[in-house]
Amino acid sequence: MAETIDALVIGETSFGFHSFDEMGPPLSDAFAGDVAVRTTTDRDDLRDLGEYDILVDYLTDSTLTDAQLDGLLSFVRDGGGYVGVHCASDLTSTAGSDGGLEGRDEPFPELRELLGGHFVTHPEQQDVDVEIVDREHAITAGVEDFTVFDEPYQVEVDDDVHLLARMDMEGDLAEMPVAWVKPYGEGRVFYLSLGHTEEALEHPAVGKLLSQGARWSCGRA
Repeated sequence: MAETIDALVIGETSFGFHSFDEMGPPLSDAFAGDVAVRTTTDRDDLRDLGEYDILVDYLTDSTLTDAQLDGLLSFVRDGGGYVGVHCASDLTSTAGSDGGLEGRDEPFPELRELLGGHFVTHPEQQDVDVEIVDREHAITAGVEDFTVFDEPYQVEVDDDVHLLARMDMEGDLAEMPVAWVKPYGEGRVFYLSLGHTEEALEHPAVGKLLSQGARWSCGRA
């Protein structure tokens, strides 16, 4: 039996979309049984992640205090695993006083360096055709090309990230990155742009990517 991976999954309830009340359960359920999930909306839990193997990030508003940011970055830098899902790459949105979102001109620089890319915009939800680019990687092992109904993110990524999957689409979405990995200090970063809809999180291929990504990110794959 595989050794249990302890994961903290963080999200928020501030907005009418990406709400952790709605998306937290299917996100948690997407991971295989060897991933023990604890969910939270308390950003102060980022200050000390020592009891966890990985952090799963589903935050839209990336505003963090210095202590929260230091806790997150030092955790990954010292060898912890980071799994960013969908809205984790939205590094320009912040919570407005009216309960909505406001935008920044530039992404939060420390988080942009951690992630290796960031969300720019998205069209309407639709069927997204996903092509696996690296079929030899531990995260994509056994995952075939697939189609899922979701909110397709247009992203910018650094040239040195290792691309795992991209969109097999036309127009602005042609070859748009969907999943990638990169190192951060002694830690490992995995990002998957899918996950806006429950349908996406319940898709077998998405669940396999997340489960294998959890194992890879903490060095157990």
